[in-house]
Amino acid sequence: MSQVTPAISRFPVPELKDLPEDIRTRILAVQEKSGFVPNVFLVLAHRPDEFRAFFAYHDALMEKKGNLTKAEREMIVVTTSNANHCQYCVVAHGAILRIRAKNPLIADQVAINYRKADITPRQAAMLDFAMKVALQAHAVGDADFETLRKHGFDMEDVWDIAGIAAFFGLSNRMANVTSMRPNDEFYKLGR
Repeated sequence: MSQVTPAISRFPVPELKDLPEDIRTRILAVQEKSGFVPNVFLVLAHRPDEFRAFFAYHDALMEKKGNLTKAEREMIVVTTSNANHCQYCVVAHGAILRIRAKNPLIADQVAINYRKADITPRQAAMLDFAMKVALQAHAVGDADFETLRKHGFDMEDVWDIAGIAAFFGLSNRMANVTSMRPNDEFYKLGR
């Protein structure tokens, strides 16, 4: 008995051969590095201009140098994506977090309840703030900045934490609306 694989999106998914050259080149580079094409690339390629803008901002937030490690950036994504009920981002960025943190447990811990995860007090403060941005940005105040400062974060770090939480709010919502399906490969990475 064969099982039908669900579609990766509610919207049309373009063929690789039909995409603009710059987008096709980026997708092929990701495939070369990871061994598969993450569905987010194919789903968002439905609108090439928005694809370019999305990944430009993604890269600016997630690939930059700074006081937040790449693993900490992924912790923010996984934690806030769980709060936003985004299966795609929890699964995909959970895989990236496991790899970047070199820890097969961390993604599940922060996704389920970061307050009980094996993280530092600094990381807990970072995630407290990220969750406030994700769920109650209107309530962010000076006391939040002071708490982060006491944990060694500067104003640029605070901007990064807020930017990641806010950007992935957009990502989570689009993944949910499109019914974006996580690639099966993500579930095994970093374990």
